[in-house]
Amino acid sequence: MRRFRRNRGALLGAVLVALLVGAAVFAPWLADRGPSQQDLRARLQPPSLTHPFGTDEFGRSLYSRVLHGARVSLLTGLIPVVAALVVGSSLGLLAGFFGGRLEGAIMRVMDVLLAFPSLLLALAVVGTLGPGLVNAVIAIAVVEIPQYARLVRSVVLGTREEDYVQAARALGAGNARLMLRHVLPSAIGPIVVQATLGIGFAILAMAGLSFLGLGVQPPTADWGEMLARGRRFLPEATWLMVFPGVAVSLTVLAFNLLGDGLRDALDPRS
Repeated sequence: MRRFRRNRGALLGAVLVALLVGAAVFAPWLADRGPSQQDLRARLQPPSLTHPFGTDEFGRSLYSRVLHGARVSLLTGLIPVVAALVVGSSLGLLAGFFGGRLEGAIMRVMDVLLAFPSLLLALAVVGTLGPGLVNAVIAIAVVEIPQYARLVRSVVLGTREEDYVQAARALGAGNARLMLRHVLPSAIGPIVVQATLGIGFAILAMAGLSFLGLGVQPPTADWGEMLARGRRFLPEATWLMVFPGVAVSLTVLAFNLLGDGLRDALDPRS
């Protein structure tokens, strides 16, 4: 914690993440009105005291939609990361602990997934399953699974030969106990760092899929969908893209700074 507190970038990232979580949790109370409430008489109004972020082509408050979009972004960033962490870490643990043909089979599948650019692979998965929030979450999870598998495998390969693991084996500990009690805890630090950085990537990937019409569907408030809709009104209504774009950028920056700080704090060589 002392190393983390000395890292100003990490502290800034933690503050930004806390503000994002607060905005998502208290969005119904912070917003001036519902995110889907229309007022055609106030359509395409620039930022003002009445509408801090302006309004869109349907007269909906952009301030309210950005706040509620934080909820969608956090969920779509957290859920695929948790799914990828569980599946990828399990595969990496099995591959690194048992080795042999099992390791070869698992890692060859991971290599195939890593051979494709991340966004291209996500587009392929969504294109196969169909557009929608659930399918986009599945696509992002599939993209991130190989990273956790390779990370955990590399840690397990070095840990399984440690003296304390061999001593536990000599005392009669089974494979399940060895993996969960003695080997896996050594990978917790790297997993936490990778997960923090992965949330930023997941949020950016979901915004990209929604921008292309393959992620969150209207009328749900989502930053990527708002960017796609706002580009049709450039250059007259620049606020339609400025505020969602700033929200995406600050969120990704916050999780990257937080992940870098956690990496430095948890690295025993620091």
